[in-house]
Amino acid sequence: MKRIVIDTNVLVAALRSRRGASFRLLQWVGTGRFEHVVSVPLVMEWESVMSRPEMVPLSVPLVQDVIDYLCASAIHQDIHFLWRPRLADPKDDMVLEAAANGGCDTVVTHNVRDFAAARPLGVLALTPAEFLCCLEENYP
Repeated sequence: MKRIVIDTNVLVAALRSRRGASFRLLQWVGTGRFEHVVSVPLVMEWESVMSRPEMVPLSVPLVQDVIDYLCASAIHQDIHFLWRPRLADPKDDMVLEAAANGGCDTVVTHNVRDFAAARPLGVLALTPAEFLCCLEENYP
């Protein structure tokens, strides 16, 4: 089974529009088609970004409900090894650390180019659409 980390930008896109691959990925969380990993720093970033005024068209309590569900359905990963600095953005490094420590195959992100240096750690960066294509091959 695929094990992924969902980048913050994917969650923001999913909560802004119900029409894209990001929303569809969010709908598939908890269905058994893949596992997703969270870490404390990642969840803190989700909360910080998605609670900003006008970031997503939901109230803060609804955003917290989404995050609570993501946490309840996730594998909780402690960070044992820091891989910094590997990527240009320290927040991307934090996402990579969750993926590498959690044994993830994939980081699902809209910033695929920013994660090019993750490949030597065995972590592939895919957009939500690319990841869903891979899943649909296994779950038609």
